[in-house]
Amino acid sequence: MRYIFTIIGSVVLTVTLVAFFFNLRQVNEERATLTINLEQRATLLADSLKESVEPSYVNSSGASLHTALQRTVDKFANRERLAGIALYDNKGALLATSSGLPKTIIENTKSVSDAMDSNKSKSDFVDADGETRYVFVDPLHNDEGSILGALMIVQNAGYINNTIAEMWRGSLIRLVTQIIIFSITIFIILRFFVFRQVVRLVESIKQIRMGKKTEIFKDTDKYSFFAPLAKEINQITKSLSQARSSASEEARMRLEKLDTPWTAERLKEFIKAYLKGRKIFVVSNREPYIHNKIKNEIKYLVPAHGMVTAVESVMEACGGLWIAHGSGDADKETSDKNGKIQVPPEEPKYTLKRIWLTPEEVQGHYVGFSNEALFPLCLMSHTRPVFRKEDWMIYKQVNGKFAESLLREIKNVSQPIVLVQDLHFALVPSIIKKNRPDAQVGLFWHHPWPSPEQFSICPWRHEIIKGMLGADVIGFHIQQHCNNFLETVGQELESIIDFERFSVTHNGHTTIIRPFPISVALTNDVSPKEDNKNIKTFKSFGIKTEFLGLGVDRLDYTKGILERFRGIEYFLDTYPEYIGRFSFLQIAAPSREGAQKYKEYAESVKLEVDRINKKFEFGDWKPIIFEKKHHSHAELTPLYRETHFCLITSLHDGMNLVSKEFIAARNDEQGVLILSELTGAARSLKEAILFNPYNIAEIGEAIKRAIQMPPSEQHVRMKTLRGRVKDYNVYRWAAEFIKEVTNLG
Repeated sequence: MRYIFTIIGSVVLTVTLVAFFFNLRQVNEERATLTINLEQRATLLADSLKESVEPSYVNSSGASLHTALQRTVDKFANRERLAGIALYDNKGALLATSSGLPKTIIENTKSVSDAMDSNKSKSDFVDADGETRYVFVDPLHNDEGSILGALMIVQNAGYINNTIAEMWRGSLIRLVTQIIIFSITIFIILRFFVFRQVVRLVESIKQIRMGKKTEIFKDTDKYSFFAPLAKEINQITKSLSQARSSASEEARMRLEKLDTPWTAERLKEFIKAYLKGRKIFVVSNREPYIHNKIKNEIKYLVPAHGMVTAVESVMEACGGLWIAHGSGDADKETSDKNGKIQVPPEEPKYTLKRIWLTPEEVQGHYVGFSNEALFPLCLMSHTRPVFRKEDWMIYKQVNGKFAESLLREIKNVSQPIVLVQDLHFALVPSIIKKNRPDAQVGLFWHHPWPSPEQFSICPWRHEIIKGMLGADVIGFHIQQHCNNFLETVGQELESIIDFERFSVTHNGHTTIIRPFPISVALTNDVSPKEDNKNIKTFKSFGIKTEFLGLGVDRLDYTKGILERFRGIEYFLDTYPEYIGRFSFLQIAAPSREGAQKYKEYAESVKLEVDRINKKFEFGDWKPIIFEKKHHSHAELTPLYRETHFCLITSLHDGMNLVSKEFIAARNDEQGVLILSELTGAARSLKEAILFNPYNIAEIGEAIKRAIQMPPSEQHVRMKTLRGRVKDYNVYRWAAEFIKEVTNLG
């Protein structure tokens, strides 16, 4: 619609400019014509008067001359548009004048003197008493041609301006009328003939591209002048249909071959072949798309979170319903009355249902219990968990709220598949299982599981474990987390634990515990060419040094960002030859800003950056460029490809997908991954440079080793790493998890 008004505005502007210049020309011509007519009338009247007054100048003098001239003036003074007449002697003295002539005209004898001196008539327009008058002066002669005096004729010229104003007024009315008619006509043509055709064409193409419509355009004539384009799309559709058929056939053939890579197409075929139309429902706190209003324009962003990265890939491949907290300030505006919206925005493939939480619920459930109690409890970050009863009560309330919403969605669904994500909804599995025993429920815990001793400090540990054991399958990243969970259950609850099957039976229900190392999508070695002009590179940050390092994290105290910066400081202190030759770019997406601990940590990071930069910087160079801003995957990919190394210093992490995103981006098989040995990813990515993030010297030495690593060694390491990520990608993770949940494994 905006484009329609832009076109109409352009047409209106063009028509207005053309009409203005044509009217200006017409007005100028009319003014010239009226002026000439006025001059001609003045000349004719002057000639008539001269025949009457010139004899009086010759034959009379003194009082008799004044009387004779005044009589003549009075005789002609009352004519139409004639303001008055004045007669002067050859010295410029006034002899006779009409009553009512302004003194400013009568006493201004310059035009009279000029006419007699040049012996030619003079004329001019004069404003007097608020009116425009035309003053015409003609010299008087005797029979010998000598100048006797001058005749001044003053005519009302205001009608010329009135006529011109009336012309402009009429032209404006005609122009407005034309603009209205043109605008309505253009709007109708564009809206109902062009725009509707374009929308229909785009929608058809979109449906074909998404695979929701397989038929081609049968009647291209209905697309009027877009018919040639529709015919061309017919040919493209045929080719696309053939390509899809080939891909589906290849994916079906791969289903039985475990050694072939998993792709989005293969996962679709798996869902289609084995689940036979059963729906998948995902529950998480974080939503995959957040809509915010920025400068009166609604824009969306994809959160920088491993869970979103992984589950989004699965939902795009499989479809279904994703229930999450609507946290964006424009989320309600973009959702329907049920809080639902089709996503991704450019190419919808599944439904996102947003749950609205009050500020108190967000504070108690997300900030309070999830991030200040469970999160530090699970991670060895030496941060003391904070347990508040009021947070626990709200946590239970919000878990019930999400479970109730999910139960409404699966009310008429037979054997629904429910995938609950992370520590925010530990109680949801048992609520779902209690109300829908036929539902197959999987819980994936995206964080480490602590030792039994560490978990035992939680006041509500029994309720949390019982809630989790409502799931049919609980997935962790690595086997160690599974072992910790089984030991915790054995210590806290009366249950039957089968260490051979890795299962727990509690209250007659059996739950399988399995490791499912989560990953990213890497299905080929050729990445799409970036064509977004807004994509950032190191140069866009003003970085032009010889050696480049990159860190990408949420601004989270478990990511070891302070230790990372101190490692860089050690590197520059130990190897000063790299001062001015090395730069490190830290991308830090804001995280959990409502929690006091995170606010304090963000401030500490900023102070540390300033301290280290002040210590080493000279000229326009500084070692650390700190960018506290969310960056999309499209923006990060070129940075991954340009950097010499990616540095990950997590103090404890379930997996860490940034490491795998970096590997996925390096289709040149160059670059070095420096990875904390306390991440889950370190268990499989052995070709990275592994180090202890608590040892600052190790971080510095790892940077030195990465910078000096020969390209041949980089190639061998990166090729192996890419092979691992390709073999166990996010689609394989999803397939194995869903297989286990649905008893297909």
